[in-house]
Amino acid sequence: MARRALITGITGQDGSYLAEHLLEQGYEVWGLARGQANPRVSRMRKLLTDVQVVRGDLLDQGSLISAVERVQPDEVYNLGAISFVPMSWEQAELTAEVTGMGVLRMLEAIRVCSGVSRGGGPAGRIRFYQASSSEMFGQVSETPQTEGTAFHPRSPYGVAKAYGHFLTQNYRESYGMFAVSGILFNHESPRRGAEFVTRKVTLGVARIKLGLDTELRLGNLEARRDWGFAGDYVKAMHLMVRADNPEDYVIGTGRMKSVRELVEAAFAAAGLDWERYVVTDQALHRPAEVDLLCADPKKARAQLGWEPRVSFDELVAMMVESDLRLLSDGGDPDQDSSWP
Repeated sequence: MARRALITGITGQDGSYLAEHLLEQGYEVWGLARGQANPRVSRMRKLLTDVQVVRGDLLDQGSLISAVERVQPDEVYNLGAISFVPMSWEQAELTAEVTGMGVLRMLEAIRVCSGVSRGGGPAGRIRFYQASSSEMFGQVSETPQTEGTAFHPRSPYGVAKAYGHFLTQNYRESYGMFAVSGILFNHESPRRGAEFVTRKVTLGVARIKLGLDTELRLGNLEARRDWGFAGDYVKAMHLMVRADNPEDYVIGTGRMKSVRELVEAAFAAAGLDWERYVVTDQALHRPAEVDLLCADPKKARAQLGWEPRVSFDELVAMMVESDLRLLSDGGDPDQDSSWP
């Protein structure tokens, strides 16, 4: 019988790539969605016809219990979150409820449906993956960052992710659940939302190349990140869940690039000189900036055999080419892309 997976955040970038990967592995894949009438769900069903949808909401404990009971999953991947960091200052309470408390509600749903009790009873057959984030490191105490690096988050999003991360550890240690966290560094793709800086840059480049715009306004060009391809990173999630023992892993390339280098690569991919078009805007800086994030993925390489395959330049070129096609075809990046 095929393994069955339940994915929250199924309509997002990571959810889409993970669903595709699991379907290729012969899984039966279910996606959690707040409403069947959601247009993103409708588009997802057109592109991934084999994914089934179950109703549920990370804000509603009862709906999650019902979803787990209905699907009877072997694996649950919790990718749902308020994931745009700047928005987490504007909607701090909602970020805490979805990105933080949503983890607790899903862990509780798994515990209840598995009949797990603290200090005794079965550990349960459902394996759980939590999408942790490099934003938990924030103001870093060491570079590169490992599984043992202290957290100092610098946004409500990072704080909420740290809460979910520690909860996952706690349920693993208290209930014997197979619960793991992947501390994923920045991972991008043509499916990234238009509000994220990588996609903002590649869309801006495409607009300028096609004569639809004359400038690109950005904030801090000196912030440095460890950027990789989302399609590579979801494979690491699956490897963690299928490992012999539940452990947490840092996932990244181990190489840093600045926003300035991202801009240079994107404009170069379109044959343009970035300095003619980019304008820096202090209003676009974060209230508390995270200046430097770089992964040390040695543990994942040694224990999971995971390696990133797509290089930084290949990733940026892929995104620019995708956005040029999208805009040339008259697509709306806020409503349409290569993924719903």
